[in-house]
Amino acid sequence: MKSLSFSFVLIADQVGSRTADDRVPAALAALGDLAVALPFERTAGDEVQGLLDDPRPVVTAITRLTRLGGWRIGLGGGTVDSPVPTSTRAARGPAYLAARAAIDSARTAPAELALALPAGVRGAAYGEVNDAAEDAEAALWLLRTVLARRSEEGWELMDLLDKGFTNARAAQRLGISPSAVSQRLSRASRTEVDRGSQLAARLLGRVQELAVTP
Repeated sequence: MKSLSFSFVLIADQVGSRTADDRVPAALAALGDLAVALPFERTAGDEVQGLLDDPRPVVTAITRLTRLGGWRIGLGGGTVDSPVPTSTRAARGPAYLAARAAIDSARTAPAELALALPAGVRGAAYGEVNDAAEDAEAALWLLRTVLARRSEEGWELMDLLDKGFTNARAAQRLGISPSAVSQRLSRASRTEVDRGSQLAARLLGRVQELAVTP
């Protein structure tokens, strides 16, 4: 089969699914509005999977899954066999194999997240694409770690600010003082998360730019 351009397959595996409620419906609802090549769907009892060709929704998906909590993430980069089906469960290709390897590695990886590339992917210079992938993975580890520390109150404030609320309006809506908003804003690490998200997306884009498949 012919392979399409370099894309990302994201697999999320529910942690502790044997003893916890099914979180798949909530995950699919959280990921349903993202710009994707193939929509996220349940691919196993406790897994969701989607195909994305833009690094920015990849980072958004990881952010939303981190907010939900209880998700291990494997991200595979590579090509996808064509013709591309309408369901991610039916799709095949090196990116899918890499994502499966990544979700296995995520069990023991920092922040329970791993990024993998297929064997045979090389860069413009020896090792360059692998270095870029390691950089992107490290950025995602750091982003996940910061996000995991954000409280529900912090997320509530971020939701309002993302909708265009000023700090003063957010304080009124939440029934707290402007100084309390400033404190929540600091604890929620808004600037760090925004810059970290941009960095992770740029580094994933760098992987796409450098990757050359056989």
